[in-house]
Amino acid sequence: MSEVNPEKRLPNWLIVLMFAGLYTTWSTTYLAIYYMVKTIPPYLSSGLRFLVAGAILYGFARIKNKNERISLKHWKSALITGGLVIWLGNGSVVWGEKYISSSLAALLIATVPLWIVLLNWLLFGGGKPGVIEMVGVVLGFLGVALLIVFTRHIGGEGYNLKGIVIVLAASISWATGSLYSRYSQTPSSPLLSVAAQMLAGGALMFLASFFVGEWATFELSKVSMVSVLSWAYLVVFGSLVGFVCYMTLMKVCRPSKVATYAYVTPVGAVFLGWLIAGDTITYHTLIAGGIIILAVLMIISFAPKE
Repeated sequence: MSEVNPEKRLPNWLIVLMFAGLYTTWSTTYLAIYYMVKTIPPYLSSGLRFLVAGAILYGFARIKNKNERISLKHWKSALITGGLVIWLGNGSVVWGEKYISSSLAALLIATVPLWIVLLNWLLFGGGKPGVIEMVGVVLGFLGVALLIVFTRHIGGEGYNLKGIVIVLAASISWATGSLYSRYSQTPSSPLLSVAAQMLAGGALMFLASFFVGEWATFELSKVSMVSVLSWAYLVVFGSLVGFVCYMTLMKVCRPSKVATYAYVTPVGAVFLGWLIAGDTITYHTLIAGGIIILAVLMIISFAPKE
Protein backbone atom coordinates (compact mmCIF):
# COMPACT_ATOMS: atom_id res chain seq x y z
CA MET A 1 0.00 0.00 0.00
CA SER A 2 1.64 3.20 -1.13
CA GLU A 3 1.59 6.39 0.87
CA VAL A 4 0.68 9.84 -0.31
CA ASN A 5 3.50 12.08 -1.35
CA PRO A 6 4.04 13.93 1.95
CA GLU A 7 4.39 17.65 2.41
CA LYS A 8 4.13 18.46 -1.33
CA ARG A 9 0.46 19.37 -1.63
CA LEU A 10 0.63 22.42 0.59
CA PRO A 11 3.20 25.24 0.91
CA ASN A 12 5.54 25.00 3.88
CA TRP A 13 4.16 28.14 5.53
CA LEU A 14 0.65 26.67 5.53
CA ILE A 15 1.87 23.38 7.01
CA VAL A 16 3.66 25.29 9.80
CA LEU A 17 0.52 27.36 10.43
CA MET A 18 -1.62 24.21 10.61
CA PHE A 19 0.76 22.59 13.11
CA ALA A 20 0.61 25.75 15.24
CA GLY A 21 -3.17 25.75 15.08
CA LEU A 22 -3.32 22.05 15.94
CA TYR A 23 -0.95 22.34 18.90
CA THR A 24 -2.69 25.42 20.28
CA THR A 25 -6.34 24.39 19.96
CA TRP A 26 -5.98 20.78 21.06
CA SER A 27 -4.01 21.81 24.14
CA THR A 28 -7.18 23.48 25.35
CA THR A 29 -9.88 21.00 24.32
CA TYR A 30 -9.38 18.60 27.24
CA LEU A 31 -10.21 21.30 29.77
CA ALA A 32 -13.19 22.42 27.67
CA ILE A 33 -14.45 18.82 27.51
CA TYR A 34 -14.06 18.51 31.28
CA TYR A 35 -16.38 21.48 31.85
CA MET A 36 -18.78 20.49 29.04
CA VAL A 37 -19.55 17.02 30.42
CA LYS A 38 -20.23 18.36 33.90
CA THR A 39 -23.83 19.11 32.92
CA ILE A 40 -24.23 17.73 29.35
CA PRO A 41 -23.97 13.96 28.66
CA PRO A 42 -20.79 12.91 26.78
CA TYR A 43 -22.16 11.33 23.58
CA LEU A 44 -25.01 13.82 23.26
CA SER A 45 -22.77 16.87 23.62
CA SER A 46 -20.06 15.51 21.33
CA GLY A 47 -22.49 14.19 18.76
CA LEU A 48 -24.14 17.61 18.48
CA ARG A 49 -20.72 19.25 18.44
CA PHE A 50 -19.56 17.35 15.37
CA LEU A 51 -22.94 17.48 13.61
CA VAL A 52 -22.99 21.27 13.90
CA ALA A 53 -19.32 21.68 12.96
CA GLY A 54 -19.68 19.21 10.09
CA ALA A 55 -22.77 20.98 8.71
CA ILE A 56 -20.99 24.36 8.80
CA LEU A 57 -17.89 22.96 7.14
CA TYR A 58 -19.93 21.03 4.56
CA GLY A 59 -21.83 24.18 3.57
CA PHE A 60 -18.59 26.15 3.22
CA ALA A 61 -16.91 23.36 1.23
CA ARG A 62 -19.88 23.02 -1.15
CA ILE A 63 -19.84 26.77 -1.82
CA LYS A 64 -16.12 26.61 -2.53
CA ASN A 65 -16.36 23.41 -4.63
CA LYS A 66 -19.76 23.63 -6.31
CA ASN A 67 -19.11 20.89 -8.85
CA GLU A 68 -17.86 18.22 -6.46
CA ARG A 69 -20.15 15.62 -4.95
CA ILE A 70 -19.56 13.03 -2.23
CA SER A 71 -19.97 9.55 -3.71
CA LEU A 72 -21.14 6.43 -1.86
CA LYS A 73 -17.50 5.26 -1.66
CA HIS A 74 -16.57 8.56 -0.06
CA TRP A 75 -19.40 8.25 2.48
CA LYS A 76 -18.28 4.70 3.28
CA SER A 77 -14.75 5.95 3.99
CA ALA A 78 -16.16 8.84 6.01
CA LEU A 79 -18.29 6.46 8.07
CA ILE A 80 -15.30 4.24 8.92
CA THR A 81 -12.99 7.16 9.66
CA GLY A 82 -15.66 9.06 11.58
CA GLY A 83 -16.52 5.93 13.55
CA LEU A 84 -12.93 5.26 14.55
CA VAL A 85 -11.64 8.80 15.07
CA ILE A 86 -14.69 10.78 16.14
CA TRP A 87 -17.05 8.26 17.76
CA LEU A 88 -14.71 5.65 19.31
CA GLY A 89 -11.74 8.02 19.50
CA ASN A 90 -12.92 11.46 20.52
CA GLY A 91 -16.20 10.22 21.94
CA SER A 92 -14.44 7.78 24.25
CA VAL A 93 -12.15 10.53 25.49
CA VAL A 94 -15.20 12.62 26.33
CA TRP A 95 -16.79 9.61 28.03
CA GLY A 96 -13.57 8.85 29.90
CA GLU A 97 -13.44 12.38 31.30
CA LYS A 98 -16.55 11.55 33.30
CA TYR A 99 -14.23 9.42 35.46
CA ILE A 100 -10.75 10.96 35.21
CA SER A 101 -9.32 14.47 35.03
CA SER A 102 -8.72 16.36 31.80
CA SER A 103 -4.96 16.38 32.45
CA LEU A 104 -4.79 12.62 32.90
CA ALA A 105 -6.89 12.08 29.76
CA ALA A 106 -4.47 14.24 27.77
CA LEU A 107 -1.52 12.29 29.14
CA LEU A 108 -3.05 8.95 28.17
CA ILE A 109 -3.90 10.16 24.66
CA ALA A 110 -0.22 10.98 24.28
CA THR A 111 0.29 7.27 23.50
CA VAL A 112 -1.25 7.92 20.05
CA PRO A 113 2.12 8.49 18.30
CA LEU A 114 3.37 5.09 19.45
CA TRP A 115 0.29 3.36 18.01
CA ILE A 116 0.47 5.38 14.79
CA VAL A 117 4.10 4.54 14.12
CA LEU A 118 3.61 0.84 14.88
CA LEU A 119 0.27 0.42 13.07
CA ASN A 120 1.47 2.37 10.04
CA TRP A 121 4.43 0.04 9.73
CA LEU A 122 2.80 -3.29 10.65
CA LEU A 123 -0.75 -2.97 9.27
CA PHE A 124 -0.84 -0.19 6.70
CA GLY A 125 2.35 -0.94 4.77
CA GLY A 126 4.04 2.32 5.68
CA GLY A 127 7.78 2.81 5.87
CA LYS A 128 9.73 1.18 8.65
CA PRO A 129 10.44 3.72 11.40
CA GLY A 130 13.98 5.02 11.52
CA VAL A 131 16.10 4.45 14.59
CA ILE A 132 15.99 8.05 15.77
CA GLU A 133 12.26 8.25 14.99
CA MET A 134 11.60 5.21 17.19
CA VAL A 135 13.86 6.58 19.91
CA GLY A 136 11.84 9.78 19.81
CA VAL A 137 8.57 7.86 20.16
CA VAL A 138 9.87 5.80 23.07
CA LEU A 139 11.35 8.89 24.71
CA GLY A 140 8.03 10.69 24.36
CA PHE A 141 6.20 7.74 25.88
CA LEU A 142 8.69 7.76 28.76
CA GLY A 143 8.05 11.46 29.30
CA VAL A 144 4.32 10.84 29.40
CA ALA A 145 4.79 7.98 31.86
CA LEU A 146 6.82 10.27 34.11
CA LEU A 147 4.13 12.94 33.89
CA ILE A 148 1.51 10.42 34.95
CA VAL A 149 3.61 9.25 37.90
CA PHE A 150 4.41 12.78 39.03
CA THR A 151 0.81 13.95 38.58
CA ARG A 152 -0.35 11.04 40.73
CA HIS A 153 1.61 12.37 43.69
CA ILE A 154 0.11 15.84 43.27
CA GLY A 155 -3.37 14.63 44.07
CA GLY A 156 -6.63 15.78 42.54
CA GLU A 157 -8.99 13.56 40.62
CA GLY A 158 -8.11 9.92 41.03
CA TYR A 159 -6.93 7.15 38.79
CA ASN A 160 -10.23 5.51 37.96
CA LEU A 161 -9.43 2.25 36.14
CA LYS A 162 -12.56 2.38 34.00
CA GLY A 163 -11.72 5.87 32.77
CA ILE A 164 -8.10 4.95 32.06
CA VAL A 165 -9.08 1.87 30.01
CA ILE A 166 -11.65 3.86 28.03
CA VAL A 167 -9.18 6.61 27.12
CA LEU A 168 -6.38 4.17 26.24
CA ALA A 169 -8.77 2.30 23.94
CA ALA A 170 -9.66 5.67 22.43
CA SER A 171 -6.00 6.32 21.60
CA ILE A 172 -5.75 3.04 19.65
CA SER A 173 -9.00 3.72 17.80
CA TRP A 174 -7.88 7.29 17.02
CA ALA A 175 -4.57 6.06 15.61
CA THR A 176 -6.26 3.38 13.47
CA GLY A 177 -8.84 5.78 12.06
CA SER A 178 -6.25 8.45 11.36
CA LEU A 179 -4.16 6.02 9.34
CA TYR A 180 -7.19 4.66 7.52
CA SER A 181 -8.16 8.20 6.49
CA ARG A 182 -4.69 8.64 5.02
CA TYR A 183 -5.19 5.77 2.56
CA SER A 184 -8.97 5.77 2.04
CA GLN A 185 -10.93 7.14 -0.91
CA THR A 186 -11.95 10.71 -0.16
CA PRO A 187 -13.17 13.75 -2.12
CA SER A 188 -10.42 15.85 -3.69
CA SER A 189 -11.47 18.73 -1.43
CA PRO A 190 -9.91 18.23 2.04
CA LEU A 191 -12.64 20.37 3.62
CA LEU A 192 -15.41 18.30 2.05
CA SER A 193 -13.69 15.12 3.19
CA VAL A 194 -13.36 16.31 6.81
CA ALA A 195 -16.96 17.58 6.79
CA ALA A 196 -18.22 14.15 5.76
CA GLN A 197 -16.16 12.51 8.53
CA MET A 198 -17.55 14.93 11.12
CA LEU A 199 -21.14 14.36 10.00
CA ALA A 200 -20.72 10.58 10.00
CA GLY A 201 -18.94 10.43 13.35
CA GLY A 202 -21.30 12.97 14.91
CA ALA A 203 -24.33 11.00 13.75
CA LEU A 204 -22.92 7.78 15.25
CA MET A 205 -22.31 9.50 18.59
CA PHE A 206 -25.75 11.11 18.55
CA LEU A 207 -27.35 7.70 17.98
CA ALA A 208 -25.15 6.16 20.67
CA SER A 209 -26.50 8.70 23.16
CA PHE A 210 -29.92 7.04 22.84
CA PHE A 211 -28.65 3.51 23.35
CA VAL A 212 -26.59 4.31 26.45
CA GLY A 213 -29.56 6.06 28.06
CA GLU A 214 -28.30 9.65 28.04
CA TRP A 215 -31.61 11.06 26.83
CA ALA A 216 -33.46 9.39 29.68
CA THR A 217 -31.44 11.25 32.31
CA PHE A 218 -30.70 14.51 30.47
CA GLU A 219 -32.32 17.65 31.92
CA LEU A 220 -31.94 20.82 29.89
CA SER A 221 -32.73 22.99 32.91
CA LYS A 222 -29.60 21.72 34.68
CA VAL A 223 -27.19 22.63 31.87
CA SER A 224 -24.81 25.34 33.04
CA MET A 225 -23.63 28.32 31.01
CA VAL A 226 -20.04 27.12 31.46
CA SER A 227 -20.92 23.83 29.77
CA VAL A 228 -22.67 25.64 26.91
CA LEU A 229 -19.72 27.97 26.33
CA SER A 230 -17.32 25.01 26.50
CA TRP A 231 -19.43 23.20 23.88
CA ALA A 232 -19.39 26.25 21.60
CA TYR A 233 -15.62 26.57 22.03
CA LEU A 234 -15.18 22.92 21.03
CA VAL A 235 -17.34 23.39 17.93
CA VAL A 236 -15.28 26.34 16.68
CA PHE A 237 -11.74 25.65 17.85
CA GLY A 238 -11.69 21.94 18.63
CA SER A 239 -13.53 20.89 15.45
CA LEU A 240 -13.54 23.62 12.80
CA VAL A 241 -9.93 24.64 13.48
CA GLY A 242 -8.12 21.78 15.19
CA PHE A 243 -9.78 18.80 13.52
CA VAL A 244 -9.50 20.32 10.02
CA CYS A 245 -5.80 20.96 10.59
CA TYR A 246 -5.26 17.42 11.88
CA MET A 247 -7.05 15.53 9.10
CA THR A 248 -5.46 17.71 6.42
CA LEU A 249 -1.98 17.20 7.83
CA MET A 250 -2.58 13.43 8.01
CA LYS A 251 -2.97 13.51 4.22
CA VAL A 252 0.21 15.43 3.44
CA CYS A 253 2.70 14.69 6.23
CA ARG A 254 4.34 11.62 7.73
CA PRO A 255 1.97 10.16 10.38
CA SER A 256 4.52 10.22 13.21
CA LYS A 257 5.14 13.91 12.57
CA VAL A 258 1.45 14.79 12.77
CA ALA A 259 1.11 12.61 15.86
CA THR A 260 3.50 14.85 17.77
CA TYR A 261 0.44 16.88 18.77
CA ALA A 262 -0.18 14.18 21.37
CA TYR A 263 3.14 15.02 23.03
CA VAL A 264 2.52 18.76 23.07
CA THR A 265 -1.10 18.78 24.27
CA PRO A 266 -0.38 17.13 27.66
CA VAL A 267 2.05 19.95 28.45
CA GLY A 268 -0.60 22.49 27.53
CA ALA A 269 -3.23 20.59 29.51
CA VAL A 270 -1.06 20.55 32.64
CA PHE A 271 -0.35 24.27 32.27
CA LEU A 272 -4.04 25.11 31.86
CA GLY A 273 -4.85 22.90 34.83
CA TRP A 274 -2.46 25.02 36.89
CA LEU A 275 -3.69 28.34 35.46
CA ILE A 276 -7.44 27.70 35.58
CA ALA A 277 -8.12 24.72 37.84
CA GLY A 278 -5.43 25.49 40.42
CA ASP A 279 -3.36 22.33 39.87
CA THR A 280 0.19 22.29 41.23
CA ILE A 281 3.14 22.19 38.83
CA THR A 282 6.36 20.83 40.35
CA TYR A 283 9.86 20.75 38.96
CA HIS A 284 9.30 17.04 38.30
CA THR A 285 6.45 17.97 35.96
CA LEU A 286 8.67 20.50 34.17
CA ILE A 287 11.38 17.85 33.69
CA ALA A 288 8.88 15.38 32.22
CA GLY A 289 7.46 18.09 29.98
CA GLY A 290 10.96 18.91 28.75
CA ILE A 291 11.50 15.26 27.81
CA ILE A 292 8.27 15.30 25.82
CA ILE A 293 9.26 18.44 23.90
CA LEU A 294 12.66 16.88 23.14
CA ALA A 295 10.89 13.82 21.74
CA VAL A 296 8.73 16.05 19.53
CA LEU A 297 11.80 17.78 18.14
CA MET A 298 13.48 14.43 17.44
CA ILE A 299 10.51 13.08 15.52
CA ILE A 300 10.00 16.28 13.51
CA SER A 301 13.70 16.73 12.75
CA PHE A 302 14.65 13.16 11.92
CA ALA A 303 11.48 11.61 10.43
CA PRO A 304 12.61 10.34 6.98
CA LYS A 305 11.17 11.93 3.88
CA GLU A 306 9.10 9.63 1.65
